[in-house]
Amino acid sequence: MIEKKIDKWTYILPNMFTALNMGCGFMGILYAFQGHFYKACLFIIVGAIFDSMDGRVARLTGTQSSFGEQFDSLSDLISFGIAPALIYYFRFLGEMGRFGMVVAFIFLLCGALRLARFNANIKNVSSDFFQGLPIPGAASAVIGFILISLEFNEPALFKMLAIPYLLFYAILMVSNIPFSSFKNSEWLRKNKRKVLFLTLILISGIFIYEEVMIFAIITLYVVGCLIYRLTHKERFEGIFNWEEQTEHE
Repeated sequence: MIEKKIDKWTYILPNMFTALNMGCGFMGILYAFQGHFYKACLFIIVGAIFDSMDGRVARLTGTQSSFGEQFDSLSDLISFGIAPALIYYFRFLGEMGRFGMVVAFIFLLCGALRLARFNANIKNVSSDFFQGLPIPGAASAVIGFILISLEFNEPALFKMLAIPYLLFYAILMVSNIPFSSFKNSEWLRKNKRKVLFLTLILISGIFIYEEVMIFAIITLYVVGCLIYRLTHKERFEGIFNWEEQTEHE
């Protein structure tokens, strides 16, 4: 009986982290309606932490399941699709009327398409690279932009950049641009101490000055991946052509 109870808890545990992620997204939406943008952004950040833990817990406990994958996708759509779109809308696009609504919806739509494409191709996806920017990354970029706008009070500048910035990250999600997952990086394996040191610096930086660091980190990651894609075109040629790979096999 005790073993059965333990088994049940091991299956529930990763889904609890997924539920906490969803709860953070919900709280972010509520705070956005109240105009508390800083608190709303913090909840999305905490949600991203929970999101990074549920998959790891499932792998460690051997409790991966199709239910968990679908539940995780639904949670991600709320926390990294709906919530950031609404927070961003209330922060920058509310005065633009229907046009602002459409722009915010485009981000949400691209996030949903990104998740659906990932689920459809989950057996084909390489562990080395993501097909398009993952929705948590796009949400982090949106949240980072909001936080940096709160830190530097230049409303005219940020409103001018708000629409192209959001559309840029929406397009990145549904693009075929490969974004590194760093899961099988040889450099990371050979330089574990350096990686640990850099990770500690980044975490410390976020803890001390999150208003700037989140924006800086996600921007550096995206720009780095785009430059790497442009300088290594031959390596990525046909990397996401699933049909051709299936026929060849």
